This record gives sequence, structure tokens and C-alpha cells, in this order.
Amino acid sequence: MIQLKNVSKLYESKEGNVLALKNINLTINKGDIYGIMGLSGAGKSTLIRCINLLESPTNGEVWVDGVDLTKLSHNLLRQSRRNMGMIFQNYHLLTSRNVEKNVAYPLELNNVKKHEINERVEQLLQLVGLWEKRKHYPSQLSGGQRQRVAIARALATNPQVLLSDEATSALDPITSRSILNLLQEINEKLNITVVLITHQMEVIEQICKKVAVLKDGEVVEEGSVHQVFKTPQHPYTKLLLGNKGLEKHQPIPLDLFRNVKAGGL
Repeated sequence: MIQLKNVSKLYESKEGNVLALKNINLTINKGDIYGIMGLSGAGKSTLIRCINLLESPTNGEVWVDGVDLTKLSHNLLRQSRRNMGMIFQNYHLLTSRNVEKNVAYPLELNNVKKHEINERVEQLLQLVGLWEKRKHYPSQLSGGQRQRVAIARALATNPQVLLSDEATSALDPITSRSILNLLQEINEKLNITVVLITHQMEVIEQICKKVAVLKDGEVVEEGSVHQVFKTPQHPYTKLLLGNKGLEKHQPIPLDLFRNVKAGGL
């Protein structure tokens, strides 16, 4: 579904140039939940923004669903971005719009008919457990509820890829796990490929199938989560994991949170 080929990103400024990404090569298969892990400043946010070309790579190719996005015109790129939803740490909801209007917004921009918008919004709010909150405004919601609205909005255009930029890092542990549980269910029910960046290894453990470890703009290790966490090879990965493999650091099973009502999170 996603392939990055020798992707580099150079930021130029009067204070000096910063090479944020260095020859990144990654392959993310359809239906994966793929985690990208690293500390602040590792280049994670730059990398995920290069996937949908919110940041244009200085060098390299970005292939999504068989198309090199770096070769597309502006109009074709806008169309391709409809195939990729994105959720952020700070939600980015429109405060002047209620829940259903926030979810409807991408569909309105695409000139979808009103009755189709209404049907799609109801489907998505039922999916994320917030249909009863549809008339509420963001200021009336908890952090977990706001993130659920943001997820519903990201799914509005039926994307095949969902990009998560530290989407749970501002939430408390229980709410964070409920959001991760929701992402896992979306992945399973809709077969959406999820790319998730985080500095929290417990997030990777909970739902990711594969992981890449990013350090100073370079991928230093990648593989299945079980393999990388159980037997890390690179010193940086060992540092992040604190020398704890999966055997010594078991996550709390997500099944424990399946019965938690979304309205309270």
C-alpha cells in the first residue's frame, strides 16, 4: 500500500540546514498497523507528513496504492489525499461546528449531496460511539471524545490509509487504550492500513503488527513488533525499550477495555 524509496528531507534556513530524513526506505503492506517509533526530534512527524506530501521530500519517491505521489500535479495530489485520512495529537477540530458538522466538513468540501453526507455522518458517529453527542461542540467533549470525532472525520472520505500523528500522547492511559482499541477495530472492520507514529513503546505493543525505529532521521531497525521488542539489535532500540523484551513488559490486553462506553472517554 505504501512504499518509501530513498526519501530524504532537507530544511534550509539562515541558521543552517537540517537533514530531517536520510534515505528512508519502508514498505507498508495493505491492512497493516505499522508503527514508527522514536524520541522527539527523530523525524517521525516529518516522515508521516511526507507520506501524504503535506511535506514534499527533497529526494526520493513516495508510492501509495501504486502511484508515485511526488510525480502528481497539484490537482491530482489533492484527489489522492482523499485516500488518506489523518489524525493529530491536538485534534484540529473546528470549534464553531458541532460534532456532526465537523465530521461532515470534508464531504462538504467534496460537494457530496446532503442526504449522502447525513447518512455517512451517522454511520461514522455510530462507529466511534458518539452518535448521541452529535449536537455537542468540541468544548463540551472530553479529550477522548474529541479524538473520536477527529477519527470519524478522517474516515469521512472512505480512505484506504489512516495516518496517526501522536494521536494518543495527550490522553490518559485508559482513554488512550480505548482509542487504540477503536483504531484496531477500524483496521479489522474496514481493512484500512494504519500508520502510527509515537514515542510511547506501549502504544506500539498494543496494536501494531510491524515497527520501524527512527533515530536522527534514519531507520535503525525494523521488523515485526514481537521480533524487535523481544530481541532488539540496535543500541538505540535497546535504549528505548530499556532492555525489556515482550517477555518482561506485557501490555494490558485491549479486551479489558472493549466494554468501556465511548461516551465517557
